[in-house]
Amino acid sequence: MDKLLEFLVKALVEDEKAVAIEKEEDDGQITYRVKVADGDLGKVIGKNGKTATSIRNIMKSVSAKLHKKVFVKFED
Repeated sequence: MDKLLEFLVKALVEDEKAVAIEKEEDDGQITYRVKVADGDLGKVIGKNGKTATSIRNIMKSVSAKLHKKVFVKFED
């Protein structure tokens, strides 16, 4: 799941080296904090948040198989 999120984010940004993903796990819940370059944040979030929502939906679909809740947060 980690590599999937990294692949999705890096495919959208210009500066792949600036992508940083932190993972926190608590009792069946996984939280990913995604940081990208300032100029790439808009590309990852998308118009009206549609790209970010799509990324979250993909991650939730994959996590359902593992019976865990996944949250993806995009930060500056």
